[in-house]
Amino acid sequence: MEIKKQQTGSNLTISLVGRLDAVTSPELDKVVQKELEGITDLTFDMQELVYVASAGLRVLLVAQKRMKKQGNMKLIHVNKDVKEVLEMTGFIDFLTVED
Repeated sequence: MEIKKQQTGSNLTISLVGRLDAVTSPELDKVVQKELEGITDLTFDMQELVYVASAGLRVLLVAQKRMKKQGNMKLIHVNKDVKEVLEMTGFIDFLTVED
């Protein structure tokens, strides 16, 4: 998986490319732990994310909990397969997903 970051002031966009699974989620977890200081708006751009597993969902949950205390978080450009996983797991109910 490739992680691309773009920050403008207190806004951070993290673009995910490939698969977010047990092998790649620790890398994203490190980014979330390190890069969210001072961020008030976090966006995960999932246009090129083709798969998400439970380990990846855990990282999104950790990011959501942190951002709830310091700002907002949203997912954008979520493809049909990833959205289906979010719906099946109930994550769609507490994550902000925009088309």
